Amino acid sequence: MLKAVILDDEIRGSTLLARKLETFSDELQVIAIFNDPLKALTKIDELAPDVLFLDVEMPAFNGFQFLEKLGSFNFQVIFTTAYDTYTLEALRLSAVDYLVKPIDEDELHTAVFRLKKRLAAKLSPNRLALATAEGMYFVQKADIIRVEAMSNYSTFYLQDKSKIVVSKTLKEYESVLADGHFLRISRSVIVNLDHVCKYKKGNGGTLEMRDGSEIEVSPSRKADLLHLIGA
Repeated sequence: MLKAVILDDEIRGSTLLARKLETFSDELQVIAIFNDPLKALTKIDELAPDVLFLDVEMPAFNGFQFLEKLGSFNFQVIFTTAYDTYTLEALRLSAVDYLVKPIDEDELHTAVFRLKKRLAAKLSPNRLALATAEGMYFVQKADIIRVEAMSNYSTFYLQDKSKIVVSKTLKEYESVLADGHFLRISRSVIVNLDHVCKYKKGNGGTLEMRDGSEIEVSPSRKADLLHLIGA
Protein backbone atom coordinates (compact mmCIF):
# COMPACT_ATOMS: atom_id res chain seq x y z
CA MET A 1 0.00 0.00 0.00
CA LEU A 2 1.44 3.34 -1.08
CA LYS A 3 1.22 6.20 1.41
CA ALA A 4 0.24 9.62 0.06
CA VAL A 5 0.24 13.09 1.60
CA ILE A 6 -1.56 16.10 0.14
CA LEU A 7 -0.32 19.65 0.67
CA ASP A 8 -2.63 22.35 -0.68
CA ASP A 9 -3.44 25.62 1.06
CA GLU A 10 -7.05 25.41 -0.21
CA ILE A 11 -9.22 23.04 1.83
CA ARG A 12 -11.62 22.51 -1.07
CA GLY A 13 -8.83 21.58 -3.45
CA SER A 14 -7.19 19.11 -1.07
CA THR A 15 -10.56 17.51 -0.22
CA LEU A 16 -11.48 17.05 -3.89
CA LEU A 17 -8.12 15.46 -4.64
CA ALA A 18 -8.45 13.10 -1.68
CA ARG A 19 -11.87 11.99 -2.94
CA LYS A 20 -10.53 11.33 -6.43
CA LEU A 21 -7.66 9.30 -4.97
CA GLU A 22 -10.21 7.00 -3.31
CA THR A 23 -10.37 5.34 -6.73
CA PHE A 24 -6.97 3.85 -5.90
CA SER A 25 -7.88 2.78 -2.35
CA ASP A 26 -6.67 -0.77 -2.97
CA GLU A 27 -3.13 0.43 -3.66
CA LEU A 28 -2.81 4.00 -2.34
CA GLN A 29 -3.90 5.56 0.95
CA VAL A 30 -4.00 9.27 1.80
CA ILE A 31 -2.47 9.33 5.28
CA ALA A 32 -2.46 13.10 5.82
CA ILE A 33 -3.78 16.33 4.33
CA PHE A 34 -2.06 19.64 5.08
CA ASN A 35 -3.37 23.10 4.26
CA ASP A 36 -0.45 24.84 6.01
CA PRO A 37 3.03 24.26 4.53
CA LEU A 38 4.71 25.26 7.81
CA LYS A 39 2.88 22.47 9.65
CA ALA A 40 3.68 20.04 6.86
CA LEU A 41 7.39 20.84 7.23
CA THR A 42 7.37 19.64 10.83
CA LYS A 43 5.36 16.48 10.22
CA ILE A 44 6.19 15.04 6.82
CA ASP A 45 9.42 13.27 7.80
CA GLU A 46 7.75 11.21 10.52
CA LEU A 47 4.88 10.34 8.17
CA ALA A 48 7.38 8.93 5.64
CA PRO A 49 5.03 9.05 2.60
CA ASP A 50 5.78 7.45 -0.73
CA VAL A 51 4.37 10.43 -2.61
CA LEU A 52 3.49 14.06 -1.93
CA PHE A 53 0.78 15.75 -4.00
CA LEU A 54 2.16 19.27 -3.79
CA ASP A 55 0.38 22.49 -4.70
CA VAL A 56 2.68 24.94 -6.48
CA GLU A 57 1.06 28.21 -5.38
CA MET A 58 0.70 28.74 -1.61
CA PRO A 59 0.72 32.00 0.37
CA ALA A 60 3.49 31.28 2.92
CA PHE A 61 5.88 29.91 0.29
CA ASN A 62 5.37 27.99 -2.91
CA GLY A 63 5.79 24.28 -3.53
CA PHE A 64 9.32 24.65 -4.87
CA GLN A 65 10.37 26.58 -1.78
CA PHE A 66 8.75 23.93 0.41
CA LEU A 67 10.98 21.24 -1.10
CA GLU A 68 14.00 23.52 -0.83
CA LYS A 69 13.34 24.03 2.89
CA LEU A 70 13.13 20.26 3.37
CA GLY A 71 16.53 19.90 1.74
CA SER A 72 16.57 16.13 1.25
CA PHE A 73 13.53 13.88 1.18
CA ASN A 74 12.59 10.27 0.59
CA PHE A 75 9.31 10.62 -1.30
CA GLN A 76 8.20 11.19 -4.88
CA VAL A 77 6.47 14.43 -5.91
CA ILE A 78 3.41 15.08 -8.05
CA PHE A 79 2.81 18.79 -8.52
CA THR A 80 -0.69 20.26 -8.66
CA THR A 81 -1.31 23.76 -10.02
CA ALA A 82 -4.15 26.00 -11.08
CA TYR A 83 -1.86 27.78 -13.54
CA ASP A 84 -0.35 26.83 -16.87
CA THR A 85 2.35 29.51 -16.79
CA TYR A 86 5.07 27.22 -15.40
CA THR A 87 7.54 25.32 -17.50
CA LEU A 88 5.54 22.14 -17.24
CA GLU A 89 7.90 20.04 -19.32
CA ALA A 90 10.73 20.91 -16.94
CA LEU A 91 8.58 19.90 -14.00
CA ARG A 92 7.83 16.57 -15.64
CA LEU A 93 11.53 15.82 -15.96
CA SER A 94 12.01 16.34 -12.21
CA ALA A 95 8.80 15.21 -10.60
CA VAL A 96 6.68 12.14 -11.26
CA ASP A 97 4.10 14.34 -12.99
CA TYR A 98 2.08 17.55 -12.76
CA LEU A 99 -1.67 17.96 -12.61
CA VAL A 100 -3.50 21.10 -13.67
CA LYS A 101 -6.58 21.97 -11.63
CA PRO A 102 -9.39 21.05 -11.93
CA ILE A 103 -7.70 17.66 -11.94
CA ASP A 104 -8.82 15.37 -14.72
CA GLU A 105 -9.40 11.78 -13.59
CA ASP A 106 -7.62 10.29 -16.62
CA GLU A 107 -4.59 12.46 -15.95
CA LEU A 108 -4.67 11.41 -12.30
CA HIS A 109 -4.65 7.76 -13.37
CA THR A 110 -1.65 8.47 -15.59
CA ALA A 111 0.17 10.19 -12.74
CA VAL A 112 -0.41 7.28 -10.36
CA PHE A 113 0.75 4.83 -13.04
CA ARG A 114 3.96 6.84 -13.45
CA LEU A 115 4.39 6.89 -9.69
CA LYS A 116 4.16 3.10 -9.44
CA LYS A 117 6.55 2.70 -12.37
CA ARG A 118 9.13 5.00 -10.77
CA LEU A 119 8.88 3.30 -7.38
CA ALA A 120 9.19 -0.09 -9.03
CA ALA A 121 12.44 1.06 -10.62
CA LYS A 122 13.72 1.64 -7.08
CA LEU A 123 15.20 5.03 -7.75
CA SER A 124 17.46 6.25 -4.98
CA PRO A 125 15.50 8.39 -2.53
CA ASN A 126 18.61 10.19 -1.38
CA ARG A 127 17.98 13.44 -3.22
CA LEU A 128 18.33 17.18 -2.90
CA ALA A 129 15.87 19.73 -4.21
CA LEU A 130 17.76 22.66 -5.75
CA ALA A 131 15.80 25.79 -6.66
CA THR A 132 17.33 27.90 -9.42
CA ALA A 133 16.25 30.78 -11.62
CA GLU A 134 15.29 28.23 -14.30
CA GLY A 135 13.27 25.95 -12.03
CA MET A 136 13.64 23.10 -9.56
CA TYR A 137 16.27 20.38 -9.96
CA PHE A 138 16.16 17.07 -8.09
CA VAL A 139 19.71 15.77 -7.67
CA GLN A 140 20.95 12.44 -6.35
CA LYS A 141 23.47 13.11 -3.58
CA ALA A 142 25.75 10.42 -5.01
CA ASP A 143 26.05 12.46 -8.23
CA ILE A 144 27.42 15.53 -6.43
CA ILE A 145 31.21 15.83 -6.68
CA ARG A 146 31.58 19.09 -4.80
CA VAL A 147 29.76 22.27 -3.80
CA GLU A 148 31.59 25.59 -4.00
CA ALA A 149 30.58 28.86 -2.41
CA MET A 150 30.66 32.27 -4.05
CA SER A 151 29.26 35.01 -1.84
CA ASN A 152 25.59 34.06 -1.16
CA TYR A 153 25.52 31.49 -3.97
CA SER A 154 26.49 27.82 -4.07
CA THR A 155 27.52 25.95 -7.21
CA PHE A 156 26.92 22.18 -7.39
CA TYR A 157 29.35 20.29 -9.62
CA LEU A 158 27.84 17.00 -10.77
CA GLN A 159 29.21 13.73 -12.07
CA ASP A 160 27.89 14.40 -15.58
CA LYS A 161 30.00 17.60 -15.63
CA SER A 162 26.94 19.86 -15.33
CA LYS A 163 26.72 22.73 -12.84
CA ILE A 164 23.75 24.05 -10.87
CA VAL A 165 23.91 27.49 -9.24
CA VAL A 166 21.67 28.02 -6.21
CA SER A 167 21.06 31.24 -4.27
CA LYS A 168 21.80 29.74 -0.86
CA THR A 169 24.97 29.80 1.21
CA LEU A 170 27.26 26.83 1.70
CA LYS A 171 26.45 26.80 5.40
CA GLU A 172 22.81 26.03 4.63
CA TYR A 173 23.85 22.85 2.81
CA GLU A 174 26.46 21.73 5.33
CA SER A 175 23.91 20.13 7.66
CA VAL A 176 21.85 18.66 4.80
CA LEU A 177 24.95 16.91 3.47
CA ALA A 178 26.24 15.77 6.87
CA ASP A 179 25.77 12.06 6.24
CA GLY A 180 29.33 10.75 6.34
CA HIS A 181 29.85 11.02 2.60
CA PHE A 182 30.40 14.79 2.54
CA LEU A 183 32.82 17.06 4.34
CA ARG A 184 33.40 20.79 4.32
CA ILE A 185 37.15 20.97 3.73
CA SER A 186 37.45 24.76 3.64
CA ARG A 187 35.35 27.89 4.02
CA SER A 188 34.29 27.65 0.39
CA VAL A 189 34.07 23.95 -0.52
CA ILE A 190 32.13 20.82 0.48
CA VAL A 191 33.32 17.62 -1.20
CA ASN A 192 31.77 14.21 -1.72
CA LEU A 193 34.39 11.87 -0.25
CA ASP A 194 33.21 9.08 -2.55
CA HIS A 195 34.62 11.08 -5.47
CA VAL A 196 38.08 11.63 -3.98
CA CYS A 197 40.81 9.99 -6.06
CA LYS A 198 43.94 11.14 -4.26
CA TYR A 199 45.12 13.09 -1.23
CA LYS A 200 48.33 15.09 -1.67
CA LYS A 201 50.22 15.95 1.49
CA GLY A 202 50.79 19.56 2.50
CA ASN A 203 49.96 22.07 5.20
CA GLY A 204 46.32 21.20 4.81
CA GLY A 205 46.85 19.05 1.76
CA THR A 206 45.11 18.89 -1.59
CA LEU A 207 42.35 16.61 -2.84
CA GLU A 208 42.26 15.36 -6.39
CA MET A 209 38.66 14.68 -7.40
CA ARG A 210 37.25 12.24 -9.92
CA ASP A 211 36.41 15.06 -12.35
CA GLY A 212 40.06 16.13 -12.41
CA SER A 213 39.67 19.14 -10.12
CA GLU A 214 42.15 19.80 -7.32
CA ILE A 215 40.94 21.39 -4.10
CA GLU A 216 43.03 22.73 -1.23
CA VAL A 217 42.14 21.57 2.26
CA SER A 218 42.09 24.02 5.14
CA PRO A 219 44.66 23.05 7.83
CA SER A 220 41.89 23.17 10.43
CA ARG A 221 39.93 20.52 8.48
CA LYS A 222 42.86 18.22 7.77
CA ALA A 223 42.42 15.95 10.81
CA ASP A 224 38.70 15.40 10.13
CA LEU A 225 39.42 14.64 6.50
CA LEU A 226 42.18 12.11 7.20
CA HIS A 227 39.98 10.40 9.77
CA LEU A 228 37.09 10.02 7.33
CA ILE A 229 39.17 8.78 4.41
CA GLY A 230 41.17 6.46 6.66
CA ALA A 231 44.53 8.00 5.88
